Amino acid sequence: MVVQAYILIQTDVGKAAEVAREVGNIKGVTLAEDVTGPYDVIVRAEARNVDELGKLVVSKVQNLEGITRTLTCPVVHI
Repeated sequence: MVVQAYILIQTDVGKAAEVAREVGNIKGVTLAEDVTGPYDVIVRAEARNVDELGKLVVSKVQNLEGITRTLTCPVVHI
């Protein structure tokens, strides 16, 4: 079973569109949209397990220039 999550991203001012484009090219990211509100980009991502999801966020997403903060929200099926 695949682990899915939404990653809420805050960016530097004026960087949302660029960050959305760059993060959208990362393997495991299925959707990246720049939005308005307290977060600047919302990403849908998937991985084989929680460890892989964590690695995707920490080593790939958070390393992109222009990102100031992320919040990862795993999808649950109740």
